[in-house]
Amino acid sequence: MEGVELIPITEKKKLHRAWAMYDWANSAYNLVITSTIFPIYYVAVTRNPANGDKVNFFGWEVINSALLNYALAFAYFIIAILSPVLSSMADSRGNKKKYMQFFTTVGAMACMGLYFFTAGKVEWGITLSVIAAIGYCGSLVFYNAYLPEIAVKSEQDALSAKGFAYGYIGCVICQLICLVFVFQHEVWFNQDQGWASRLSFLIVGIWWLGWALVPFKVLPSKPLIEKIGTKGKNAVRGSFSALKKVWKQVQTMPKLKIYLAAFFFYSMGVQTVMLAAAVFGSKEVKKQVDGQWVDMGAQDLIPAILMIQLVAIVGAMLMAKLSAKMGNFKVLMLNIFIWVIVCILAYFTHTNYEFYGIAVLVGFVMGGIQSLSRSTFSKLIPEDSRDNTSYFSFYDVMEKMSIVLGMFSFAFIEQVTGDMRNAIIGLTSYFIIGFILLLFTQKAPLKRTKKV
Repeated sequence: MEGVELIPITEKKKLHRAWAMYDWANSAYNLVITSTIFPIYYVAVTRNPANGDKVNFFGWEVINSALLNYALAFAYFIIAILSPVLSSMADSRGNKKKYMQFFTTVGAMACMGLYFFTAGKVEWGITLSVIAAIGYCGSLVFYNAYLPEIAVKSEQDALSAKGFAYGYIGCVICQLICLVFVFQHEVWFNQDQGWASRLSFLIVGIWWLGWALVPFKVLPSKPLIEKIGTKGKNAVRGSFSALKKVWKQVQTMPKLKIYLAAFFFYSMGVQTVMLAAAVFGSKEVKKQVDGQWVDMGAQDLIPAILMIQLVAIVGAMLMAKLSAKMGNFKVLMLNIFIWVIVCILAYFTHTNYEFYGIAVLVGFVMGGIQSLSRSTFSKLIPEDSRDNTSYFSFYDVMEKMSIVLGMFSFAFIEQVTGDMRNAIIGLTSYFIIGFILLLFTQKAPLKRTKKV
């Protein structure tokens, strides 16, 4: 870490602030495009109750919400394949900033392009949403790879937390700017709410690309720490070889092996709930206006999603304290038990107030289960391991593949049965399987003993 330690204090602080600013820049995508305004707008412009909410996507007739979930599953499948390759490239010499700039530009431009997504242009909207997701996740690989290069180990937790804080503040500010247009759309050039939503996508792209100029100006183009990396075809071959090596090592560690299986199943449920919450609310939940039941709009759903983000921070802190007293596995099982309750309640949720109550419950366990899952995995990695990066790359690929299968199965069940509520039953089963596997994880030995 000699390269980092030689940086003057003032320069290091500047470097750290610049790095954290990328979280400020890109988190707007995650909140506005993934969780709030885009999914609500998408359902609104593709809704057709007379036809069972079906749309035509390159000649394929499919339920609108199922199509969006299929698209997200496809995007994360591509990301899961690219992730280890990109990680290997991030570890090699040079070009880290260029790759980060490339994915940022692709993702931000895709968000801007969504401004032109109107009724009848389903192919355009879905294609750009997939490209935006790939740009977002692809840029994060190189963003995260900077952390060990610009901070010593004793600084990394604090710097990572700073990035999280910057990201939360940035995305909320951008969201509030967008809401000014969405909720007061008549004031702005006498436009409708659809125009205001599309303007939000344009704002997100400009926000993301504009604020990213700060880290791009300050972050080094060449690594501060000299590494022996791989390039070209070797980087691609080496990345998958590293995953294969980790997989073989995991086979000799029963506790880690069963834990990863448990993590895979309950992550299918967690990630799907997080990605499908806004779509579920906009299609399945009603509110009463002047004695009549109508669909929930953006003004009803967005505050609920923001509330989830706020409660998630409190939940993560509380679960961390509980794990110190009860142990990680017991607290994870408690979280999963609450998730099962969430799914059961969601199945019977029909009104906006019921939806708000579930949103609080989701936020409470969302932050806790994500933070505990990663820290538990970290504790199960062998202490003498010299290949932690490969272990976490393996973990990341598993998480992405759980999203792929979770979103795909959710969309498939809705498409086959015609009812999104039936898909919730599938999510419940994933949590139950994860809970049972965690029971076995506690009893499993750390390492497989050789037979004498």
